[in-house]
Amino acid sequence: MTAEFVSPRDVLFADGGLAPAIPVCDHYCGVEERMRKSLALQVELGPVFDVTFDCEDGAPVGREAEHVRLAVDLLMSSENHFGRVGVRVHPTDHRAFADDVDALMEHAGERLPYIMVPKPRDLADARQAIKAIDAAAARHGVRVRPALHFLIETHGALRDVFAIAALPRVQSLSFGLMDFVSAHQGAIPVSAMSLHGQFEHPLVRRAKLEIAAACHAAAKVPSHSVVTEFKHVKAVQEAATRAMHEFGYTRMWSIHPSQIAPIVEVFAPTVAELDEAIEIIGAAEAAHWAPIRHRDTLHDRASYRYYWQVIERARRTRQPLPAEIEQAWFGAR
Repeated sequence: MTAEFVSPRDVLFADGGLAPAIPVCDHYCGVEERMRKSLALQVELGPVFDVTFDCEDGAPVGREAEHVRLAVDLLMSSENHFGRVGVRVHPTDHRAFADDVDALMEHAGERLPYIMVPKPRDLADARQAIKAIDAAAARHGVRVRPALHFLIETHGALRDVFAIAALPRVQSLSFGLMDFVSAHQGAIPVSAMSLHGQFEHPLVRRAKLEIAAACHAAAKVPSHSVVTEFKHVKAVQEAATRAMHEFGYTRMWSIHPSQIAPIVEVFAPTVAELDEAIEIIGAAEAAHWAPIRHRDTLHDRASYRYYWQVIERARRTRQPLPAEIEQAWFGAR
């Protein structure tokens, strides 16, 4: 009889607590030409980034229904190779919200991995969005319903962010930098929307930290906001590095194809980090998950969980693992 496959994930996270394993980059596009180019780039690079079709800001005024139908057609086409294409709909108080959701559920249904809802005003508004999406899914017989991503950019949503993150249908929260700054009616200077200003202004820093902390408390994915200097590669790399290492973000938005590779590169572990993680997890498994000594440092299950997440992040960013490791730890997945 073949022994039952047991992954380190099953041992280390038997009680849950591991955030969803979604790509580290979320690329936004709202114009048909760019939408198609993004799908082609996803085929070229692999599913290291999600594509999110923007049916909010990307939709021409008065032609919202036409734009969401375009998104549906591309979602259902052979161009959507990996099934990692989501849609940003209008806010719940916009006249197009209900039509967006209904069209997506009727025509894309189970092909849609997530829906991004912008500008929830508070916890009640987030719950109402989930209720509306689930009702549309039920009307159209969608059994596997999309995850919910919310864009936190209002005072009320930030106040309720821990409760929003804890909602079972929520997978990820993003920070809406520009709308958040604008909501302060000039009290936060425009410099806080820039590369460096967004990491230095106290109110913006607080918002970023609250969102990240809420996500980690609920085992959800915090997604960092945009860098508007979209053709400045070093700016993207710097922002991604600070978002990850100083603010605890595990995913980041891209608004231009040139930003995707730098974001993925920053969020991927280095070769040295990955090698160390493999050594420690391998030694821990050999010790039946008891404490070990590795290079004169004590490790136990707390650090094992950290190093296992390094390995999972490597797979999400397509870093190569030794074939024997792939088979031993991921062979049945």
